[in-house]
Amino acid sequence: MIKVAILALDNVLASSVMGSMDVFCQTGATWNYIAGKEEVSYFDVKIVSRDGQPVRSRNQALVHPHCSIRDIGSPDLVLISSFSDFRTIETSRGTVEWLKKQNKTGATIAGICAGTYILAETGLLDGKAATTHWGFERDFRKRYPKVNLQPHKIITDEGNLLCSGGCNSYLDLSIYLVERYCGRDIALESSKAMLHDMGRQSQEPYTVYQFAADHNDLKIRSVQKWFGENYNQAIDIKSLALQFGLSRRVFERRFKAATGNTPLRYLQRLRVEAAKHLLEKGSRSLSEIAFSVGYEDTSFFRKLFKKHTGLLPKEYKAKFCRE
Repeated sequence: MIKVAILALDNVLASSVMGSMDVFCQTGATWNYIAGKEEVSYFDVKIVSRDGQPVRSRNQALVHPHCSIRDIGSPDLVLISSFSDFRTIETSRGTVEWLKKQNKTGATIAGICAGTYILAETGLLDGKAATTHWGFERDFRKRYPKVNLQPHKIITDEGNLLCSGGCNSYLDLSIYLVERYCGRDIALESSKAMLHDMGRQSQEPYTVYQFAADHNDLKIRSVQKWFGENYNQAIDIKSLALQFGLSRRVFERRFKAATGNTPLRYLQRLRVEAAKHLLEKGSRSLSEIAFSVGYEDTSFFRKLFKKHTGLLPKEYKAKFCRE
């Protein structure tokens, strides 16, 4: 059997511990019961904490570990749970050396959502691909600039180092690991038994774009405000630059330095976010929505929307509109 250690941290999000454990423990059980087959156990799963003591979750419920990290021995797989308070990074320093040791002895280590921060603390992710919750992108990049963060992905796989975005991505990651260790057929059975959509790859449909405003360029802040009030108008970037007393080249350089985006991409994201809200309400046609956010060419808007969200407008509406 595959030996799995789920590391429970201070301020743990309990679902990332218990839910992951449930996925591994029901593999070979739930589906086999439905199919009238004998139950098979593939994983030996233990919850561990730094000192073997219970850890408190966000809702104040206690998560009781089976043992401490000192007593677990050498697991094949370590999952780092997610947490709800970034002070946990400081209180989890004692687990960093243990994780590095497990890596040296050949264990696969995977971070769930904010758990990726603890994995990044080890330095093992430097120069490697990683993901975390889309809302943590800017903070994560500041803390760990050497990590190749790919926040649009639900799972990144660097062989023996894996990451997943969003707390509920523990399902995606756990099923992904079931496939790695048990094969695709067993993973499909587990996915069907849990009513889980196997194979999700992108966080983009769920992402709400964060428009950077924590910079000191007051002129660019004024431009951002202007964009927010006029995004649905026909906008010429060169004319806009002159309006704010800048050449186009200087304007684009300063805007990119302040916001991380070119003016055009920033404008596109503003328009797409506005369109998403209208699609969620479901009361307008696609051509009406496209026009209301600044596009007369519905076909072009459809392609642009998919570029930024990973879904066609009709797919986005089907997913998020209750109409």
